[in-house]
Amino acid sequence: MAEIVLNVEVREKTGTGGARDSRRAGMVPGVLYGGAKDPVAIAVKSNEFRKALHTGKLLGHLVTLKYGDETQPVIAKAIDMHPVTDEPWHFDLYRVNADQQIKIEVPVHFANQEASPGLKRGGTLGIILHTVTVACHADSIPEEIVIDLTGLDIGDAVRISDLKLPPKVEAAMDGDVVVASVSMSKAGTEAAEGDAAAEGGEA
Repeated sequence: MAEIVLNVEVREKTGTGGARDSRRAGMVPGVLYGGAKDPVAIAVKSNEFRKALHTGKLLGHLVTLKYGDETQPVIAKAIDMHPVTDEPWHFDLYRVNADQQIKIEVPVHFANQEASPGLKRGGTLGIILHTVTVACHADSIPEEIVIDLTGLDIGDAVRISDLKLPPKVEAAMDGDVVVASVSMSKAGTEAAEGDAAAEGGEA
């Protein structure tokens, strides 16, 4: 079962007014939805929610919702932050079964940049996608997808079909979609054009 447990309370009032009342009471308002049941307005104590959020294992991960003596697995689908205070403002939880097949976005990280010939020669890594959508069981969601840049030269690209995914995890996107590419930096391009112009003038 999930490591994080969210102790929730059911909100009697919904809408903007109900959410405002929850925040005044030191709670973060949210909504539980999904499955065959109706959405339920809920709230979690602000300090508990912040603690769970700071673990980095809340958004997009399987967590345990606890209401009284009842528990159920859920996934935190969305977390809205206040634009000024950067405090958690609202969240959405999605009901799942641990062995349920779902589609979810997973963050992408890059490794071994120093082993990329293109980057060593002054190229630039252009990141097209910061997350990729995968299909897997709810209890097998990877925390990240690491892309190895070893051997990547200028003009090379990493596509969805190139990703090395964990067992039982499949890409839920077109394999031809580009995740990142290495290109000549602007300074390098200008330098190359300058050299070409100089050679043309000498001819």
